Amino acid sequence: MRTKSKDKELNHRHFVAVRLTDVELNLLDQGATCFSISRSEYLRKLLLEKQINHQIKVVADMNDLRKLVSEYGKIGSNLNQIAKHFNSGGSQSRAIENEIHQCITDLFLLRKEVLKLAGGMNGNRKTH
Repeated sequence: MRTKSKDKELNHRHFVAVRLTDVELNLLDQGATCFSISRSEYLRKLLLEKQINHQIKVVADMNDLRKLVSEYGKIGSNLNQIAKHFNSGGSQSRAIENEIHQCITDLFLLRKEVLKLAGGMNGNRKTH
């Protein structure tokens, strides 16, 4: 029979469900069997005793990045010229409206290219 302090110590009140592949479940079972403990106890040991190092490796093509930085610079220069025109009392014309729309379009296209190079939001690098 357990003592009251032992009952309090082992009172795991929270339940967490995790979906695993067959391979992951097999690894979990092997680890638990190796220590002759339950899956739950094995997972607790991993959580409490093992430190997991998370590393992010950044891989970039410097030539592509230089091109993108150059494009951002050109678009920024165009926008500065447009701002200067308006700030100096210049009138709005169809040509300036078209230039503004072109700058915005260029920025969105450039953003799309950056995401493509970075592998989108998932971190998956796409090949050309």
